[in-house]
Amino acid sequence: MKIAIDIDDTLNVIERARYAAAYLEKEGLPFRITDPFANAFVRVCDWSEEDVIRFIGAGGAAAFIEALPREGAQKTLWGWKEEGHTLIILTARLKTWFGDPYAISYEWLTRHDFPFDELVADCEEKGKYCKEHKVDVLIDDNLTHCRSAKAHGVTPVLAVCKATEAFRGEFEYVGDDWEGIAACVAKIAEKRENGHEAHGRS
Repeated sequence: MKIAIDIDDTLNVIERARYAAAYLEKEGLPFRITDPFANAFVRVCDWSEEDVIRFIGAGGAAAFIEALPREGAQKTLWGWKEEGHTLIILTARLKTWFGDPYAISYEWLTRHDFPFDELVADCEEKGKYCKEHKVDVLIDDNLTHCRSAKAHGVTPVLAVCKATEAFRGEFEYVGDDWEGIAACVAKIAEKRENGHEAHGRS
């Protein structure tokens, strides 16, 4: 299968509230932490996207660069690679935020020993991308991307984080951790194989 995998809060753990709080204190800014568990910086504080871009440029990118992998992520991807799956790392990291999101993502992935066949950055329309590039499965913590994949006929696996916990019932395949995500992908692969076998016998 061709599997697309998100980076932030899927392959890694971004401690957004910690980095935002340190920045606000250092700069003496009046913003407040409104959602410490948000999986997007723009929703962590009562600030605008322009404020977030300034934060990223002032060193906030470290939250992504220094993020640690989620437990079991590398092991799972290496297992898929050995099974012959094609792995596409698909991130919505924007050029307006990072300048060169591909380079930052590539450096992080290689530093943490993640296998992949292709890396695509600055991709805001993941469902559309997956359909156009014949991707079978999208693994992402973002509800919008998972819903888009589903709408485009691509099977999403929701990588649950605290921000998406309440929406697990919306999707057939849900993983609380990488062991759970791996189990979901195994079920999808088995279902596809059985479907192809049944079609071949008819």
